[in-house]
Amino acid sequence: MKFSVFQVSRRGGRAKNEDRMGYCYTRESSLFLLADGMGGHPEGEVAAQIALQTIAHLFQNQATPQLPDVPTFLSSALLAAHHQVLRYANDKLLPDAPRTTLVAAVLQGGAAFWIHCGDSRLYLVRGGAIAARTHDHSYHALLDGPPAQSKYANRNLLFTCLGSPIKPVFDLGGPVTLAQGDRILLCSDGLWSALDDDTIAQRLGQQTVEHAVPDLVEDALRKAGAASDNVTAIALEWETPDDFPSSMGISTDSIDEGAFASTIQAEPPDALEDALLGELDEAMIERSIAEINEAIRRSAERRR
Repeated sequence: MKFSVFQVSRRGGRAKNEDRMGYCYTRESSLFLLADGMGGHPEGEVAAQIALQTIAHLFQNQATPQLPDVPTFLSSALLAAHHQVLRYANDKLLPDAPRTTLVAAVLQGGAAFWIHCGDSRLYLVRGGAIAARTHDHSYHALLDGPPAQSKYANRNLLFTCLGSPIKPVFDLGGPVTLAQGDRILLCSDGLWSALDDDTIAQRLGQQTVEHAVPDLVEDALRKAGAASDNVTAIALEWETPDDFPSSMGISTDSIDEGAFASTIQAEPPDALEDALLGELDEAMIERSIAEINEAIRRSAERRR
């Protein structure tokens, strides 16, 4: 695999940044993650951090160097992250669990797969146009009526997320075979709520990701003004040519088969208490994965 990647996160007008993002990769598979901790609930940044750490941990264990089944991995990893957030709330005796959105993409075998829960988005841009985009899990998005009707629905009101008392709703996308020059953007609602889809697609199509991403983030902050939400984005360009001038280019060709690289923090940020997550309970995660996979297997058998 060969790709260029750039990521940036800004606090905006909020008291703290509850967004988290990162990526990790092996010789033959790569994972990109973004989570937006939800305000109105305690410790949204904790839920986002737990989601990223849990999924990156599972990716490291299962991508050896490829994931055997990408959609199954994405589904089970998202649900495992949800369970870990609930477990954290239970262990800390919190009256309300932290909550977060999640969007994740896996690139493997020359194709892109993705999953999302909430209103953090993925854009796949080809030739300056949107080839695919996730659809928000919000009550506003459910209203397929005229703008005069949909304006009465709160755009920020989600009907699903990780950490909620009920099982999260999620959507899977792909596989989409990638072409050289395709761009994939993962972003929080702080970006897309301030900029329209055409602007996002055109900017990604006209610039390298290391220039487009910071420009989009700065534009979103400027348009939202003092009330800006956290604005976070991570984007990649697929199969960067050898002479591409980006300093963010990554080639996995020289990586050993058992190697793993990650930008996702192994420990919580300093702003959180030292004992926030500790070591992930591997036995708990593996039990959750086994239960989820068994439920998926039974559901598939019933559909036959």
